[in-house]
Amino acid sequence: MTTREDDLEPVELIRQSGTVLRMGKAMLASGTGSYRVKTAMQQVAAALGLDRHQAHVTLTEITATSHRGPIFRTEVAEVRAIGVNAHRLEALTHLANGLRPGATVEQVNAELDRIERLRPLYPALLNALFAAVACGAFAFLNNGGPVEVLGVFLAAGLGQAVRRYFLHRHVNQFAVTGVAAAVSCLVYLGFVEALDALADGAGRGHEAGYISAVLFLVPGFALVTGALDLAKFDFSAGVAREVYALVVLLAAGISVWAVSWVTGLVPDPAAALAIPAALELVLRLVASFLGVLGFALLFNSPLRMALAAAGIGMVANVLRLELADLGMAMQAAAMIATFVVGLLAAVVAPRLRLPRITLSVPAVVIMVPGAAVYRTFVSLNNGDAEVAVTAGVQALFVVISIAIGLAAARILTDRAWGFER
Repeated sequence: MTTREDDLEPVELIRQSGTVLRMGKAMLASGTGSYRVKTAMQQVAAALGLDRHQAHVTLTEITATSHRGPIFRTEVAEVRAIGVNAHRLEALTHLANGLRPGATVEQVNAELDRIERLRPLYPALLNALFAAVACGAFAFLNNGGPVEVLGVFLAAGLGQAVRRYFLHRHVNQFAVTGVAAAVSCLVYLGFVEALDALADGAGRGHEAGYISAVLFLVPGFALVTGALDLAKFDFSAGVAREVYALVVLLAAGISVWAVSWVTGLVPDPAAALAIPAALELVLRLVASFLGVLGFALLFNSPLRMALAAAGIGMVANVLRLELADLGMAMQAAAMIATFVVGLLAAVVAPRLRLPRITLSVPAVVIMVPGAAVYRTFVSLNNGDAEVAVTAGVQALFVVISIAIGLAAARILTDRAWGFER
């Protein structure tokens, strides 16, 4: 007597396990942290009737085991597309949160099919404009004047256009980052030189603003979600995300250094602008709002989500800058500001039915010390160890402080973070 191979396989468990893994891959490809990936997979597993589900999640891989009675199934999947898609993440989160026991594999797969078919909310031109607005706002917050802001606006927009063009054609991300950084730096320097030639030296003294033109390349989402993974003691995911962020920064940093070396520029921090305190406060509020808004839209956030993140980021970032002006250490000011971001996101996100991470991460990306990181790379390559160590240590402490502030707020407002289960 022969037994068909299909009769020996737990077919329904295989289908259920595949659907759970598909949810995990979609969440991971949308850019969220491993904690949220695991939670969404467990929600799907519970709705489909599985007894237990466990997963090991890194930056690009998922190893998942589904249990039903005495049998189990383990699967491994790889996600090569590393990026951020806040719109898709919102849809996936609503799907996971809305599932109830008794859901079928067909129902969940149909919803996943619909979500995967979602097109980017904004065309390439608008995507480049968002990067231009964000980096132009950064230029002002880095003590840049009208020349720096306009030059960075043009350079970052063109750099992001180049970056998006090649990424959508699946070119190696390390190479794309280096090319985009070089384009941004050269466009900015070309703008300054043209202004110098056409307006009788008007561009002279503004060259160092080119550092702000590459800040759209700072992998803020990976830095922050990686730090949060580490705060949850998920070291495999956290370390992988931080190393990925470092590799991206290295690619951009090499290009920034190459331009600096060829042109002889030194990316020294600009002196503070001499403007009245009240006007400076208003401009900081506007620049912080636009900076966060630009980054949120760059992450493909719906407008409602981006505006909420921008409002939170505006309040927190201006608080950070004002505390630093009063003499507080920058890392302490960043910790307080990100703690405020975490608290505000905890209040706003449920009321707007938005994933908390889609509000908190864009709101703190503007606080990531990208300019200090690039100065570190340039100074190291130029052999200026003192400047490199100073800028690098400052950047490291600020990133750590950002993670501590967000983690502290999450622990206070989320029982799943406050208590180990």
